[in-house]
Amino acid sequence: MATIGLFDSGSGGLSVYREIVKLLPREDYIFYADNLYCPYGEKSREFIIDRAREITDFLLEKGADIIVVACNTATAAAIATLREEYPVKFIGMEPAVKPAALGTRTGVIGVLATAGTLHASKYLDTRDRYADGITVVEHVGQGFVELVEAGELDGEHAESVVRQSVQPLVDAGADHIVLGCTHYPFLKETIEKVISELNPGRDIKVVDPAPAAARQLERVIREQGIHVHDTRSSTATPESPRPVNVTLFSSGSRDSLERIFKLI
Repeated sequence: MATIGLFDSGSGGLSVYREIVKLLPREDYIFYADNLYCPYGEKSREFIIDRAREITDFLLEKGADIIVVACNTATAAAIATLREEYPVKFIGMEPAVKPAALGTRTGVIGVLATAGTLHASKYLDTRDRYADGITVVEHVGQGFVELVEAGELDGEHAESVVRQSVQPLVDAGADHIVLGCTHYPFLKETIEKVISELNPGRDIKVVDPAPAAARQLERVIREQGIHVHDTRSSTATPESPRPVNVTLFSSGSRDSLERIFKLI
């Protein structure tokens, strides 16, 4: 049985965990929410690297066989350093610019992410590699992380906050909007509602990179020969994916973590 460690600046990484469990429902999971320091978006690269090292040490002490950096900002800032300094395999997050660029009909795609992700060389390299000839409109999801951590996923206030960041992308003609932060998928329904109100009748796809990260994790686990259960014998289903073998940790209050966990 594999022990899979995941960490995020807060509870948003549970959107990645949710997708992983659909593919690997019978493994052991350790999830660490660094919510004492959430959000990471405006933190320095050096600070995020230090936190990533400390959390990695903790997850390894708990027996993690492989670690998912379930945070776009931490991936951008720290994953290269982690891969240099630790023998364990790391799976990171990357805004899904490639599928959006391949699928666009208008030639315009939008990316919602934190400032830390949008300014990072990892994201910029991906954007430049896959979006050649495509207009990429970027915007910080201002207040999105705070909404998710507060459990405010819908309603008038959430829609108002979301509208401020989504409207520039819709106005620019984007027909794919990439969610570049693992918190943002928890607001996907509200984002889609706001999009439909801003431009009714127009097909705009909201792209969540979490399923791709889950598939990459499964591939790496099998390549590394890490033992996993045969999912064909599992009783878990996508409708009830939560295994009993998950342990939650946080650096601060557990309220947000437990609140979001109940939703998945």
